Amino acid sequence: MPKKYPILACKEVLAILAYWGFVNANQVGSQAQFVTTIKNKKRRVTVDMSFSEFDDFLLHSMINQSGLTREEFYLCTKATAKKINGRFTDYKKVSTK
Repeated sequence: MPKKYPILACKEVLAILAYWGFVNANQVGSQAQFVTTIKNKKRRVTVDMSFSEFDDFLLHSMINQSGLTREEFYLCTKATAKKINGRFTDYKKVSTK
């Protein structure tokens, strides 16, 4: 059975955050904070840049901080969509009617 939150590399997490419009607002040491507004709410995600890969605990925490669902988080890039056996979805082009 595949993991609910497969391991992601730091560059994959940064690509996901960039896709959703997160920008680096602050960095102290290896801790970087990325901010954006999602679903009319300001969101702040803390990423520890010293990790080369993130385990399921840290990924679950980052997903919660971002206000996204697991699917929205993983399926927005082709590389990460494959890790959960999903299909890439360009959420910015999906109609929200």
